[in-house]
Amino acid sequence: MDRIQEQPWTWSEEVWRGKVEHVRAGRSLKPTTWKNGARCAVALSFDSDHETNELRDGGKSIGRMSQGQYGNRKGVPRILEALAKHDAKATFFVPAVAALLYPDEQRRVVAEGHEIGIHGWIHELNSVLPYDTERDLMFRASDTLEKITGQRPVGLRTASWDFSPDTLRIQRELGLLYDSSLMADDDPYELLDRGEPTGIVELPVEWIRDDAVYFNMHRFSGLRPHTPPTAVYDIFHREFERAYEEGGLFLLTMHPHVTGYRSRIWILEKLLEDFAARGDVWVATHADIAAYVKENA
Repeated sequence: MDRIQEQPWTWSEEVWRGKVEHVRAGRSLKPTTWKNGARCAVALSFDSDHETNELRDGGKSIGRMSQGQYGNRKGVPRILEALAKHDAKATFFVPAVAALLYPDEQRRVVAEGHEIGIHGWIHELNSVLPYDTERDLMFRASDTLEKITGQRPVGLRTASWDFSPDTLRIQRELGLLYDSSLMADDDPYELLDRGEPTGIVELPVEWIRDDAVYFNMHRFSGLRPHTPPTAVYDIFHREFERAYEEGGLFLLTMHPHVTGYRSRIWILEKLLEDFAARGDVWVATHADIAAYVKENA
């Protein structure tokens, strides 16, 4: 009988409504025009997970950790070269352990005018952590990134976009400007905490605009996606074209160890050409976009 009473269909309205309204999309922060009169804003992000994808699960596969190392050796340099060619600024979300493994990478990213945001300590899943542990890891991650780069992070992307019931509370305690882990809109909005406006800007993500879902595979499971790079480019390009048509935000998530390969880096290079061809597209860091919409919505 107790098990039946715990099932969702037995919940009172107070219970299910409380779950829904805990973290919610508030007012839209989409501005009438973007910086310098641009019609559309582009937020390119690169989740530099490197070896932490495997470490967070126990670090058993040397092969998978070598794949993570590829992100540092080849992926990030190719990405930075493509961005520099078009003078485009981007945001790199970096787990603290990855930053400690490759501090020179983070310093180069910042030196070239890009932003580094919080991405957990070791790419841990927030939803399995108690509040005290999640808070400690998030604060330590922020301190570590600041020590390495000399800049205090102002934004967070949770690992695997795994947002716990405590994540927003901790973000508020950190005094962050923005989050980029949730999916309630295409364009920026303000996060609500149990109906209360928080002042935190959400720059929404979506699996459609993430390279990993099209290319990732796992040797020891049935995960074998195979989407041709041409098809992935087509999806991303169509998302950008509609964002441009609507005067909104195009936010793309990519991974150095996924997109950094010779047969895939052209997707990023071609998109950068598409942005430049339009002429009135603002390609900026997440921090710059969040600050702009907060002031100009």
